[in-house]
Amino acid sequence: MPDDAPRLLSVEKIWDKGPHNAFTDLIRHRDRWWCTFRESEDHGYSYGTLRVLVSDDGQHWDSTGHVAEKGVDLRDPKLSIMPDGRMLLLSGATILGTDKEYLTRSPRVAFSDDGKSWTDPIRCLAEDHWLWRVTWHGEVGYSLSKIGEGGDPRRGFLYKTTDALDWQWITEFRPPDDIWNVSEATLRIMPDEEMIALIRPNWIGRSQPPYVNWSFTQLEVSLGGPNFIRVPDGTLWACARGQHNGKPETVLARMTATNYDTVLRLPSAGDCSYPGLVWHDELLWISYYSTHEEKTQIYLAKVDVS
Repeated sequence: MPDDAPRLLSVEKIWDKGPHNAFTDLIRHRDRWWCTFRESEDHGYSYGTLRVLVSDDGQHWDSTGHVAEKGVDLRDPKLSIMPDGRMLLLSGATILGTDKEYLTRSPRVAFSDDGKSWTDPIRCLAEDHWLWRVTWHGEVGYSLSKIGEGGDPRRGFLYKTTDALDWQWITEFRPPDDIWNVSEATLRIMPDEEMIALIRPNWIGRSQPPYVNWSFTQLEVSLGGPNFIRVPDGTLWACARGQHNGKPETVLARMTATNYDTVLRLPSAGDCSYPGLVWHDELLWISYYSTHEEKTQIYLAKVDVS
């Protein structure tokens, strides 16, 4: 790692009660911490439910919400704050057969005023869609839906919304390779209104309003569960599942609109990553999951990137 690499200050396990605890997200809202993830029997097709934790200090965590749908695998939950102040929980929902085989999927949204009482999951978009993370900009939320379960090419469609229920199509992502393969993606909007997308497996995209025309840079690394944020000094910090000596791990990278440079490895191994990122008190706070300690558990790391 470079001499100016960020410093890992602490890593604490914050949840391990489910058989398999994975796919996190993290936000700070009303001076409290909120972390969400999926609880299930294993990583693959099983009946997953969504847990929401709350903390006043980032050290002591309590379960405050639990969202489930009978016969459905809810997974990859993402938290955000809507323009009206309500909390939004966005997830994928896979319909399973009697032998837990894949049948179909579509996105789900749930809403809460207090983080404790959540609406039942509400379906949006059509079958095979998976809205992976919503990023709000003013009154409008943006999300990329990945389409194409279990094979390549996977296609990505950019949508926008004002209420998280009605989604309007903007464009299709078409990276310039022979086989289009667009999967999980995090979108962020810069101060000059440019939208940047970090896309699994190995793309960075960029576009100016109205976000119809995109240019793409192919990365030399492979990403899983990608997330990134812009901190006050303008630096972009990304976190995802990467590879070290052929083995998966959760990594932090310094990023630009055309580059991704790994600078720190978090304690992790095996089934891992899918981070949530928050900038608070001059530190980068990272929720993630990993299997390096007995079972798949939820962790919270604090990193000094100065």
